[in-house]
Amino acid sequence: MTRKRTALALALGLTLSLTACGGTAGTAQTPSGGAETGPVNSAAPAESDLAYVQGKGTLVVGMTNFAPMDYKDDKGEWIGFDADMAKAFAEYLNVEVEFLEINWDNKLMELDTKGIDVVWNGMTITEEVEEGASVSEAYCTNGQVVVLPVDKAEDYTTVESISGLSFAAENGSAGAKQLDALGISYVAKTTQADALMEVASGASDACVIDLLMAGAMIGEGTSYPDLTYTVQLNSEEYGVAFRKGSDLTETFNTFWNAAYQDGTVMEVATTYGVQESVIEK
Repeated sequence: MTRKRTALALALGLTLSLTACGGTAGTAQTPSGGAETGPVNSAAPAESDLAYVQGKGTLVVGMTNFAPMDYKDDKGEWIGFDADMAKAFAEYLNVEVEFLEINWDNKLMELDTKGIDVVWNGMTITEEVEEGASVSEAYCTNGQVVVLPVDKAEDYTTVESISGLSFAAENGSAGAKQLDALGISYVAKTTQADALMEVASGASDACVIDLLMAGAMIGEGTSYPDLTYTVQLNSEEYGVAFRKGSDLTETFNTFWNAAYQDGTVMEVATTYGVQESVIEK
């Protein structure tokens, strides 16, 4: 489903200053040196998610270890394209951000039970997610790609050719669903990073991971220079999930539109090697 971000009437004047380690929660600095916060919903009813998050003072972000979107730096701090933008969104809400590594299969349950406030981790927009959560407008395009050693790549350039390979995939991921649809069995791993390591170690012939991750993690000058990708199995979009009926969804859409317009989104994307061509405008 193609989603196009629409300009919203609210003027935000939002300029966010980010580094790879992200900013601290508080106020967003405007170009003139003033300070503005995002919406404070003090008059909102008790069922308002915005009021709930601002009342407790934290935005709990459910995610997994998934470079370049969410991963830890040498100091053990969560960084990445999604992580830094989540820090900026929390700052916009004038709350602290808390990252919670979750079992990806349980993401909707974690939302429903308020174990987390948002799923923000390169999440593919699917019918299942849209039925179980309130999903933002798409912010990135993506696809699932077949990753394998460079020296084997030329033999596996079509969907038909990969059926005899042994695969690894993150359990419950969009990549795993693509393999299920093709009737190809695979070793289920906890994260996409684990699936990559399966291939790098020779334990599996190939894996299916997100295109954005492949662009940042494999090939010359990366952590896995001897791996490449060949077949792209589909095209999809990333979104952010909030609780069903949450007013935080529209708040996020407003925030993201402003952050894109003022250049913040592309600044963070460049920091983490996320291609400009995949960012939804």
